Amino acid sequence: LRDKLIAGLQKVVPETQVNGDMVNRVPSNANLSFANAEGESMLLMLDMEGIAVSTGSACASGSLAPSHVLTAMNIPPDVCHASLRFTLGKGTTEKEIDKVIQVLPKIVERLRKMSPIKKK
Repeated sequence: LRDKLIAGLQKVVPETQVNGDMVNRVPSNANLSFANAEGESMLLMLDMEGIAVSTGSACASGSLAPSHVLTAMNIPPDVCHASLRFTLGKGTTEKEIDKVIQVLPKIVERLRKMSPIKKK
């Protein structure tokens, strides 16, 4: 399900970056960045859709500072602030993954339109 989530979001959301190694990672975690879309805003908009995510890394929960884990991986602060952490559990369903893949592209598109950072 994690791999389906990652592949699905990379397919439907341009400029989606996987944070971390694709091989050496826990199967229940997907940390992704979405260029020019602020993480806290994505989190709030997903929450309104009934989708729970976190920003940054697990070690930075509750902090607005860039995750020390992500910055130690040489991920720039702006990319850290555009990241979401998806944690999958035993109860996670394929239907839930499909919902994220359906809902998140519209959210990212909306936030990118409002972003002061414009693509050249």
